Amino acid sequence: YRGDSSPEGRNEGWSSFQDNFDKRSPHYEDNGYETQPSHHRDNDRSVVMRGVQEDRKGRHSPYPFRGSGRRVRWRREGNIHVTVSGNGKPVMREMKNTQDGAQGSWFKVTIPHGIKYDKIWLMNSIQSLCSVCFTPVDFHYVKNGARFFVQEASTASALMDVSYKIYDEENQKIPIFVNPSAVPYSVRNKLEPEEMEKLKLAFNKRFDVSQQSLDLRKLRFDPNLVSQDIEIILNRRNCMAAALQIIKKNFPKLLSLNLSCNKLYQLDGLSDIVHMVPTIKILNLSKNELNSLWELNKMKGLKLEELWLRGNPLCDSFPDQSTYVSAIIECFPKLLRLDGQELPSPVVIDSDTPCAIKPSKENYEGSDTLKNMILQFLKQYYLIYDSGNRYDLLSTYHHKACFSLTIPFHSEDPALSSLCAYFKDSRNMKTVKDPNLRIQQLKHTNGDIVRALCVLPKTQHDLNSFMVDMWFRTSTMVCFSVSGVFKEVEGGSQDCVRAFTRTFITTPASSSSLCIVNDELFVMEASPKTTQSAFSIPVPTPSTSSVATFSKEQQQMVQAFSTQSGMNCQWSQKCLQDNGWNYTRAGQVFCMLKTEGKIPEEAFKEIP
Repeated sequence: YRGDSSPEGRNEGWSSFQDNFDKRSPHYEDNGYETQPSHHRDNDRSVVMRGVQEDRKGRHSPYPFRGSGRRVRWRREGNIHVTVSGNGKPVMREMKNTQDGAQGSWFKVTIPHGIKYDKIWLMNSIQSLCSVCFTPVDFHYVKNGARFFVQEASTASALMDVSYKIYDEENQKIPIFVNPSAVPYSVRNKLEPEEMEKLKLAFNKRFDVSQQSLDLRKLRFDPNLVSQDIEIILNRRNCMAAALQIIKKNFPKLLSLNLSCNKLYQLDGLSDIVHMVPTIKILNLSKNELNSLWELNKMKGLKLEELWLRGNPLCDSFPDQSTYVSAIIECFPKLLRLDGQELPSPVVIDSDTPCAIKPSKENYEGSDTLKNMILQFLKQYYLIYDSGNRYDLLSTYHHKACFSLTIPFHSEDPALSSLCAYFKDSRNMKTVKDPNLRIQQLKHTNGDIVRALCVLPKTQHDLNSFMVDMWFRTSTMVCFSVSGVFKEVEGGSQDCVRAFTRTFITTPASSSSLCIVNDELFVMEASPKTTQSAFSIPVPTPSTSSVATFSKEQQQMVQAFSTQSGMNCQWSQKCLQDNGWNYTRAGQVFCMLKTEGKIPEEAFKEIP
């Protein structure tokens, strides 16, 4: 990684990136009329908006209505009469057709701070509580809020009844504001039937039936459209909506869509592709003007296998290539290729690698291959977990994995107060009575899980303390538990030793790898006896051929380590073995244990 290589620097940089997405708001209409910002950037009306930063973790107070009297607001367009009662709930008293009688009455629905929420989750949550089925028109994010339009007073009234009844992940109620509106922009500027037919003909010429691919690069300059004075600018929602309608109707099995070189700077309109064209596997968005990862989040539901983003400003917003790749994979977990490069498969372990963990106890049934796979998995998992950059664990988890943490915390027991760092996320069903809070504390998706792990204290696990039990196995599932001890390496509880039990439910990702689908972590205080013996080097079993059984290179490492550390060859060999023959790591562990006085004197005595 470039820049600060410390764990703190890496985590702070990522956190800053995650929490401060450069959310750029394109020109959206107010009450249905498109407002043009004063700052234009090119002749297709693409506009550079100043980035609006939103703290995703902040809690927001809803906007209260003040006063107890009744207020009446008149809108002269279409004779819409809205009365706001004393409790702040609008009541429709009279409803007539708007200026476009054929369209009926339109209402603008606004969710303050809605930019924090995924579109699919938000719409499903609203629809599940709404007494009327509705179709959101022109859903988009403007400034920090989410906005869409609906028709008819009955739908508007039903949506108002949903306000403050939905809880987000922070257990905050979500307000929904409904106001009368003029006809939405995309409806008012809907392409005429003749234009739609000409656009369809242009698409047919760009469609490759053998590959089920559609090439829409530089669509605005398509000679067949320009010659007929048809201007298609995909940043405009009415144009993108028309394009998606044609694709849905005429190319229902489309696999590849090329939208490169269209000056796209927002993907609000394209977000509907998730349900309109779910078959898409290859999407080319290269050489556009996308500035923020937030735009890609709007299409999270697509099961893309290949994505092209090269040539967009957002590609330069990451500190390094691995962070860029990890962020994109979080949006599209099934991605196999990015910008033409094959992505590494989500593999954390390799059963061909020699197993370095020797669990002190083991209850195991199964083949040696599976045994080695589990042990190697645990070794590599905890090496990454303790490295300070837990974001590298992202590919270890299934994109819909689940994680929970529990501690035996009792606020009245001062002896357990050192576990406070884990209390906020502890999900003990006996003590957490609020069902919404229990749901909040259950982490879903690999991204949410890794972010939760990064918040937990930095640790060092004692691999020699591990006890492993593989307790269930099928052809599609491997379930195992690991217990042991670790110590915190920074903060107010530095050097405190904890005991833990962790249960993994995994699925085979390949013949030599595992993918976590469920992870349960239980953390508790370690007993005094366990604390005393933790992180000490076990006495090696005497052997007359302790070095001879290893390769020449390993024998040389043992001799060098013995010379530098002052320990005899037998203890030097054990230290190197326990650390996977990683000379640097073995040296670090040796220095730490020597400082703590945990290496016995016999380690420094010559073996007769």
